[in-house]
Amino acid sequence: MPFDPPPLPHPAPQAATRHSHARAVAFWLLGVAGLVWIMVAIGGATRLTGSGLSIMEWAPLSGTLPPLSEAEWQRLYDLYRTIPQYALVNQGFGMEGFKQIFWLEWLHRFWGRLIGLAYAAGLAWFWLRGQIPAGSKPRLLGLLALGGLQGAIGWYMVASGFQADRTEVSPYRLVIHLGLALVIFSALVWTALGLLRPQGSAPEAARPVRRMLKVATWSLVGAMLAGGFVAGIRAGLSFNTFPLMDGQLVPDGYWLLSPAWTNLTANVAAVQFNHRLLATLTALMAIGAVWAALRRLPDGAARRAVLGFGAAVALQYALGVATLVYVVPVSLGTLHQAVAVLVLATALVALHALRRPPKAAARPA
Repeated sequence: MPFDPPPLPHPAPQAATRHSHARAVAFWLLGVAGLVWIMVAIGGATRLTGSGLSIMEWAPLSGTLPPLSEAEWQRLYDLYRTIPQYALVNQGFGMEGFKQIFWLEWLHRFWGRLIGLAYAAGLAWFWLRGQIPAGSKPRLLGLLALGGLQGAIGWYMVASGFQADRTEVSPYRLVIHLGLALVIFSALVWTALGLLRPQGSAPEAARPVRRMLKVATWSLVGAMLAGGFVAGIRAGLSFNTFPLMDGQLVPDGYWLLSPAWTNLTANVAAVQFNHRLLATLTALMAIGAVWAALRRLPDGAARRAVLGFGAAVALQYALGVATLVYVVPVSLGTLHQAVAVLVLATALVALHALRRPPKAAARPA
C-alpha cells in the first residue's frame, strides 16, 4: 500500500489569521487617532482660555497627579505669579482663578500621557503576540518616536511663554506643535487604512477626482497651519466681518511689516486674509472634486468618501465664518479646531479610497 504523505496545511486559515491581526492593529491605531483628535480640541480650548502657561514645570512622571495639598497648590500658584502673563493679564485673580486655568492645562498634559500609554501599551501587546503585519514595525516605531518628540515640543512651546516680553506662547512654536500633531494623526489614520485595505481599486476615470482632492487636501493643511498663526497672534479678534475685511477684499496694511515675509506670520491683516484665502481654495476644490465624483465615479465607497469630504468642508467653512463673526468664543473656536481635524480625516479616507490598483493588477489578463 503506497504511503500517502499528510496533506499540507491549507493557506486560507493562515491568510485569514493575518487579516484578522491586521484589522486588530488597524482598529487600535484608529482608536489612538481618536485620542489625538480629542487632544487637538483640548489644546484649542487651552489656548483660547489662556490656560497653557499655568503649569510651569516639566514633570512627565510626577506631573501625572494634580496637587494633593493646599501647600502644593500655593507653591504652583506662587510659581505662576512670577511670569508676565500673571502680572499683565491675570493679576489678582486669586487661587480660584488659578485653579480654573490649571485644570484645563493639567487635562491637556494628562491626555497627552494617556495617548502615549495607549500607543506604547498597544504596540507592546501586538508586538509580543506576533500580530504586527510584515513591514509595519518600522513605521509603528517611528510613530512612537514622533509621539515622544511631540511631548518635548509641547514643553518647548510652553516655555516660550515664560519669557520676559510675552504673555502667550510663541506662534511659531505653536504652529510647529500643531503641525506635528497633524502629521501624527495623519500617519495613524493612513497606516490603519492601509492595513484594512492594502490595495487600491479606483478606476482610471477617478484620476481627475484624485487630482482635485490632492489640491484640496494640501490647501486644507495650509489653511490649518495658517489657522495656527491666526490663533498664535489672536488675529481672529480683528476684521470680524465676512466676506469682506473692513469693506475690502484685501485689507489695508497687508504688507505693513518689514521684512516682507514677516507679514505671513505676524501681521494680523495678512495672517487672517491668508487663512480665509486657503480655506476658500479648499472649499472650491472640494466642490470640484464632488462634481467630478458625481460625474465619473460609480456609486460605492470612493464616491461616498468624496461626498463626505465635501460635506465636512462645508461644515467647517460655516463654522469658520460663525467663529469669526462672533469674535471667537471659546465654544465655537474649540469646535472649529476639532472639525478641522475631522475634515483632514475625511480627506485621508477619500484619498485612500481613490488609490489606483497595482499596475500588474490593473492590466487585463
